[in-house]
Amino acid sequence: MTSRDIFGLWAQSLPAAAPVASRRRAILSGMGAAAAAFGFHGFAPRAWAQKAEPERPDLITAETEAAIKRALRYLARTQGRDGSWRTAGWGGGYPTAMTALAALALMAGGNTPVEGEYSRNVRLAIDHLVNTANANRDTGVIADLSVEQSCMHGHGFAMLALGEAYGMEQDKSRQTSIRLVLERAIKLTGGSQSAAGGWLYQPNSGGDEGSVTVTQIQGLRSCRNAGIKVPKTIIDKACNYIKMSQQSDGGIAYRVGQGGTQPPITAAAVAVMYSAGQYENDVAHKCLDYCVKQVKSNPGLFDQGHKFYAMLYLAQAMYLSSEENWKMYFPRTRDDLLRTQSEAGAWHGDGVGDTYGTAIGLIVLQLPYANLPIFQR
Repeated sequence: MTSRDIFGLWAQSLPAAAPVASRRRAILSGMGAAAAAFGFHGFAPRAWAQKAEPERPDLITAETEAAIKRALRYLARTQGRDGSWRTAGWGGGYPTAMTALAALALMAGGNTPVEGEYSRNVRLAIDHLVNTANANRDTGVIADLSVEQSCMHGHGFAMLALGEAYGMEQDKSRQTSIRLVLERAIKLTGGSQSAAGGWLYQPNSGGDEGSVTVTQIQGLRSCRNAGIKVPKTIIDKACNYIKMSQQSDGGIAYRVGQGGTQPPITAAAVAVMYSAGQYENDVAHKCLDYCVKQVKSNPGLFDQGHKFYAMLYLAQAMYLSSEENWKMYFPRTRDDLLRTQSEAGAWHGDGVGDTYGTAIGLIVLQLPYANLPIFQR
């Protein structure tokens, strides 16, 4: 399988409020209650303490912090005037996917639409995604359809970013705008689900494959964790799709009925189930066992062809599953990122571009700071 196969997003496009800290605690408490009401029993909001200097998490060195700061500065200075990021190359730069990933990276650094060194950048990014979605009110898809014909990866990432931003927003009118976008986006995703339970590169295509499917699941779960209603049947059907894709070795195939384990999608399956608290799911257990075995015996397997895509989800899987797995996995990944960061502060990811690589590198390095509910243990 080629890089363009696994990234259908790129393949098919070729032709005056309370103090922020106290508000965050209140919001997250409400999110936890909403999650429990919807059956997400593993969601445990973490209180944010207001500190002059944040505590450095275990395994985060001074060099790591310096790399994070350089990368955050890189994203901030490369943001477009319209609030978007684009990657060089095909498909008009995939502004929805790139903007969503960059916004997640900035929020993972403790920046919200109202707080943090890069709060303005986050706010502009969220506004761009909302404006993009509002141009498609009739369908609900979050995409710039003039340049993003194969848009479901970006749609999923945008749901994830907006779902995380929703609980951080203090302005009621802006929060309402985000909610309306997400309600339409959820409807579009539900209506685009295949008979088997997955999704493909375009809405209502009737097809499915793993890499698009995991973006929809995680986006939907971010919405549900934020208290926005998502029909349980959609997620149940999607999780069953992953189950039907599981191979005898515990890994996940590219799509149902197509044999052969795909390590990146296997890591993604763990991440999306664990981020929703499904720690006792048997499918997730088998996927995790596969990933842990490979990380211990053949860590380079996840670097083949789709290194940053695999890193995005494998890091989540290792971090969410246990402290032991994280300590086994993270040092190698951290040191590799420190070694390969450019002087400008960027990482070039999977041939897709510097925005993509830098956003993913930042999300991974900042997981221990636990600033995003979807990535918290």
